[in-house]
Amino acid sequence: MSARHDRIAVGLAGGFAVLMPLFLLVAGKAGQPAVQEEKAPTPLVARQAPPLVAAFERPLFAKPAEADAAAPGDAPALIGIVGRLGQDAVALVRTADGTTRALQIGESVDGWQLASLAIDAAYFTRGAQRVRVPLPVG
Repeated sequence: MSARHDRIAVGLAGGFAVLMPLFLLVAGKAGQPAVQEEKAPTPLVARQAPPLVAAFERPLFAKPAEADAAAPGDAPALIGIVGRLGQDAVALVRTADGTTRALQIGESVDGWQLASLAIDAAYFTRGAQRVRVPLPVG
């Protein structure tokens, strides 16, 4: 009788394997909402590119805005920069009375304090005023 029980078990498993997917397909379609027509998406419109006239008219290597501003007449005149920037650089400046001094960052001359040094200029501050004094050309 065990062979007969095995055949019944295999038959029931096969019937279950065939009928269960069919049942799930029918039950799944009944539970789905009706498909509504979707609106067609609006097409993308290419915007007009901005004119590049301003980019072509400006100089390629423009100076910063603060470089164009003239330094006050009483600002120290920069003669040169000696040393390595960021380590031991000093600025050689000509004072109002005509003498030459070497200034480290933080030192003052004629009321102007040396705030920082760049490769081609020194930045001095006096109160809220900040000026860029470039190296002389030539």
